[in-house]
Amino acid sequence: MGLGGFGGGIGVVRFFAEQGANVLVTDLRSAEGLKDSLAQVDPAWPVTLHLGGHTEADFQEADLIVVSPAVPKESPYLRVAKNAGVPLTTEMNLFWERNRGRVIGITGSNGKSTTTALIHAIFQAAESDSAANTACKHGRCWLGGNIGVSLLPVVQQIQPEDWVILELSSFQLEDLAALQPRPEIAVVTNFSPNHLDRHGTIEAYRQAKQNLLRWQTPDCVAVLNRRSEVANWPTTATRVLFDACDVSDRSLPLTKWLLLPGAHNLENAQAAVAVAQAAGISSEAIESGIRSFNGLPHRLEFVAEINGRRCYNDSKSTTPEATVLAVQAFDEPIVLLAGGYDKQIDLSAIADAAVRRCRAVALLGQTGPQLAALIETAARKANLAGPICRCFESLEPAVAWSLQVSESGDVVLLSPGCASYDWFQNYVERGEAFAKLTKR
Repeated sequence: MGLGGFGGGIGVVRFFAEQGANVLVTDLRSAEGLKDSLAQVDPAWPVTLHLGGHTEADFQEADLIVVSPAVPKESPYLRVAKNAGVPLTTEMNLFWERNRGRVIGITGSNGKSTTTALIHAIFQAAESDSAANTACKHGRCWLGGNIGVSLLPVVQQIQPEDWVILELSSFQLEDLAALQPRPEIAVVTNFSPNHLDRHGTIEAYRQAKQNLLRWQTPDCVAVLNRRSEVANWPTTATRVLFDACDVSDRSLPLTKWLLLPGAHNLENAQAAVAVAQAAGISSEAIESGIRSFNGLPHRLEFVAEINGRRCYNDSKSTTPEATVLAVQAFDEPIVLLAGGYDKQIDLSAIADAAVRRCRAVALLGQTGPQLAALIETAARKANLAGPICRCFESLEPAVAWSLQVSESGDVVLLSPGCASYDWFQNYVERGEAFAKLTKR
């Protein structure tokens, strides 16, 4: 239920098709909206497609329903399945039940994708030079989870000595609670309000995140941000704290090794180093992994220089905190593109940052008018003129205006602080559209 575009749905289809099961894919979106995912479905697989809507009979007659994490828990079709006695599960739960490897689980409101990818880069460096480490000497490292890679189709290849590096969203952790997950190493980058449209309350969101730590035992490790409330979250695991103000980070010169801009990326690197050291990886492999890491697509990704204006795609910024960090990563004047789908969270942090750091703001999507009002209020309170602001009904004129009002030497930054669902299928489509428009 819900094929999606980030790999989890395709992973489920491939896994069951290769097991010889008859797979029925049902999704509210049309074939056109799912064309990239459908292109990955092998015509030889026993797959039936019911797209453009759901049918109750599909939920009554299945032997098992694998539900996308994005599907609301109150979906009437899930109720139909429960009433019919059909079991429900998720891609991550299926993987967790079958995985034999050692798990490093990463969550947090911001920075979890970059931290996950940094950890993987370090472990890859260690894996390529087995003499330089101990923990990875006889095992591989695998990357998966919310970062967009499904490990379900290859779960049988994962050995007990392997390390499995998983980015885990609050949605995935909410579902995993039934399995009482116990990662050998857990990482929580930080915590701030998010996804309240789904979880309802901040406490429900917090409880979902805490599932990563809840069932750990004293032989496990919990890597936690000292400067966030997560440092005090309950766990019986051995706590390892990292601190954004500790630039030495266990005597390693991270500021020399890390190529990514921004203090928040240094913090992500600190978390990754703490994990690597807990796993017994050498300083040489840590240095090699960090030096080789060029960042993730759609995360402060440099996309073009237009007449002296440097354009950055930070489309994966879907929280106000992420946008604030992106703005703080630059010393140059900024023209910011912000706004999008309304997740019912407070956006005033974006407004405050925009008033103090931005020349102009192109306001996007559902939250555009709300942000405009917040920026006006923040400017008045700070007794500052504030940035030039304009609301737009699509991305193309917003990009054109941003380039017009900026000056040579400025940064043009897409960092929405909101989800993309009002204009785009996902943040990837939004980021690709921004990159294409700036270059054009």
